[in-house]
Amino acid sequence: MIDGGDAVRRFALGAARLSGIAPLAKPLLGGIGVILMLHRVTEAKPTPLGINRHLMITPRFLDTLIADVKASGYDFVGMDDAVERILGGGRGRRFAAITADDAFRDNLTEALPVFEKHATPFTIYVAPGLINGTAELWWEVLEQVVLTRDAIYLATANGTEVLDCASPDRKRAAFMRLHDHLCSEVAEEDRGSALNAIAGSAAIAPDDLRRHLLMDWDEVRTIAAHPLATIGAHTVNHFMLKRLTRTKALAEMVDAVTAIEIETGRRPRHMAYPYGYPAAVGAREVELAAEAGFVSAVTTRHGVIRAEHAAHLLALPRLSINGRFQNIEHVRTMLTGFTTPLANAGKRLVTV
Repeated sequence: MIDGGDAVRRFALGAARLSGIAPLAKPLLGGIGVILMLHRVTEAKPTPLGINRHLMITPRFLDTLIADVKASGYDFVGMDDAVERILGGGRGRRFAAITADDAFRDNLTEALPVFEKHATPFTIYVAPGLINGTAELWWEVLEQVVLTRDAIYLATANGTEVLDCASPDRKRAAFMRLHDHLCSEVAEEDRGSALNAIAGSAAIAPDDLRRHLLMDWDEVRTIAAHPLATIGAHTVNHFMLKRLTRTKALAEMVDAVTAIEIETGRRPRHMAYPYGYPAAVGAREVELAAEAGFVSAVTTRHGVIRAEHAAHLLALPRLSINGRFQNIEHVRTMLTGFTTPLANAGKRLVTV
């Protein structure tokens, strides 16, 4: 799962820092709050390639981030309260909501102590298929495959391609080719079998990696029972919803709610769209989220929350806390709202 916004983000953050203009823009662009997006929180080191390192921050950085955002005048709230504040027009202090996608085990073992230290609410979006094993962390599997192979034979509709993995740069290029194959050339429902074929060539078992990195249902129930936690839905199988039929996309949302309620005893009211970028979610998916009964739904579009989002609760942007940018100055710049229009063709109100 590649973070395609790195180049834009580097430019925007660098320009804002060097110009000193970002703090001056906050009254106009800062909005009423922010939803922060995490994935992994761990002291574990990224692979030598670091392809997925944008999904990893350290507990120490999370600790620093929460303390600094609080000191900047934000109230940390859960997603229920975030919705209430948006509907209230943002009266009072700005809010910050922390969300984490995919239910990585380190959210329980390494992030939770930090949340407890600061009494900070958080939301974890769970995809039951990732917990059950009907879906895989394919982006993590692909990185392991290119790490271990000097060449990969990829079966495509146009024949077999040989992907050179003999150097770090070629491994990264091979990863991107495999990424594009699984995301655009293979049907969502067929991705698992295609991934197994690729992983098998490197003697990697995708399910072993999933079990190692993600919580099981007992652990999901443990964190769901925590007073600071909210459990949201991340669809069943973490499919790219725009690539599914309407019926299948709706079932991915509705069935995720049912599965999570059965396993935890709590019915999720909030959802995160898998991937969340324009190729994965659009107006149709927002309509389906409303039909499924969600109170809020978040994308991965870069942006702060504005009062106008009261009319777009099922298309809320987030700020990614990126493992490649573990610098509190970068977070401060993003909170000003200065980077929101830069990353969205001038738009201050970011929806779908």
